[in-house]
Amino acid sequence: MSCVAIIPARGGSKRIPRKNLKPFDGVPMIVRSIRTVLESKLFDQVIVSTDDEEIAEVALAHGAQVPFVRPAALADDFTGTAAVIVHALNQLPPFDYACCVYATAPLLHARYLRQGYELLEWHPDRSFAFSVSSFGFPVQRALTLDEQGALTSLYPEFRETRSQDLPDAFQDAGQFYWGRSEAWLRGDVLFSPASLPVILPRYLVQDIDTLEDWKRAEYLYAALKASGELQ
Repeated sequence: MSCVAIIPARGGSKRIPRKNLKPFDGVPMIVRSIRTVLESKLFDQVIVSTDDEEIAEVALAHGAQVPFVRPAALADDFTGTAAVIVHALNQLPPFDYACCVYATAPLLHARYLRQGYELLEWHPDRSFAFSVSSFGFPVQRALTLDEQGALTSLYPEFRETRSQDLPDAFQDAGQFYWGRSEAWLRGDVLFSPASLPVILPRYLVQDIDTLEDWKRAEYLYAALKASGELQ
């Protein structure tokens, strides 16, 4: 089967300026994803989809390919990931599988990329396989604030239910999304029964949208590097 990795990396980032190029443990953040993808040896091509010349230069210098420039209309704050992947696939020769890998995934392991690939191989009736992790506490017992700033149950019907009696819930880990190319192009729904989970331990998951997220990712990375789990 032929496989392409597509790493979306636009130049604009409001909350963390130039996030994809910001140094993380000494190298631009996007380089972490490129290295892990190449290390996996799963892909016939590793593509970076970007509108930014500097990002393109860094990607090329570290072994990725940048065969096209992403249009400005697909590089704003409102464009979803699926549209970026569809655009990339339409610029490339046909591949059986396309894996979207986020540029801000410094805790990504190659072995989990392989798990996602194998899941799709084993389940030809499914469209996607992507990284998830469990919530640390049942979401059914979540709290919110009312208009007066007081605490209230988000799901009152579960207020008295013991946490151990509630089913596990999972969140998108924001690292990678394997999909059959035809499923991406067809517009199959990602968060649906068409998808299979690659379950990651919570200590390998950190979304990076704010400076606080970035700092926590640095702490996690340093601990994992010290333990030998990450290079």
